[in-house]
Amino acid sequence: MHLISIYTSYDILAKPDNEKEAENLLLDAIDWRKGKGKQIVDAAQAAVEKATANGGWDNDFVRDAAPHAKLINDFITPKAVITTSTEDGDLVYVIRASQIDDKALMDKASVDQVCDFFMYAKEVHNIIANKRSASTGRMCSVIFANDISGVRKAPDKRFSQALTASSDQYESLYPSLAGPTMILNLPLILQAFVGLLKPLFPKSVQERLVFKRAPVLASLKELTPLGNDQAIKTRFVREVKGLLPEGSYE
Repeated sequence: MHLISIYTSYDILAKPDNEKEAENLLLDAIDWRKGKGKQIVDAAQAAVEKATANGGWDNDFVRDAAPHAKLINDFITPKAVITTSTEDGDLVYVIRASQIDDKALMDKASVDQVCDFFMYAKEVHNIIANKRSASTGRMCSVIFANDISGVRKAPDKRFSQALTASSDQYESLYPSLAGPTMILNLPLILQAFVGLLKPLFPKSVQERLVFKRAPVLASLKELTPLGNDQAIKTRFVREVKGLLPEGSYE
């Protein structure tokens, strides 16, 4: 199935009671893909083709083709950011903020450059999700797992701006791709303030927020085992599924 055909289905599913809004979302997405986002879209498509050329997945092609990779890849590594899959085929995008030196990163790269970097990652997810949806007939989504383990200070304001900008674009460009957003392993001192933290997220994200402890994830010194250790990956994705409300992403 063609990407646009799938995207149309995504938008209609995302706004089932408002076809006009779904149509506007689709038109805005097409404008972005043909204009401002064209380089990101083209780079992601070429990278995925190279990464899967031998039947597997070579992530180096994807990392090296990312926008501003020479500035950013030293700071955002598989130790801190990684994508894996559930047994049902959904993607799980894991970010451990404590393993990103965000101040050093933002001293090297601009807010717009980091935003482009994250939008590229989201487009890679979109390509993979579309392929899986087309081949299985099951709509594939992306579960966001934000691991707060080890966080001792507030994030750099510039880094937060980049994350917010990419999140806002994601909500408008991929309205039904996003599954639940999980805030995992929040320090005990902050758990009492969950009610205050929730309004900091866009309303559309608030509806999908899940605050939980994830012991398997917390036990990892870094995230790379989620990509190279099948046993740990299986334990983690089963942990994720067990933490989500029933029916929240199926």
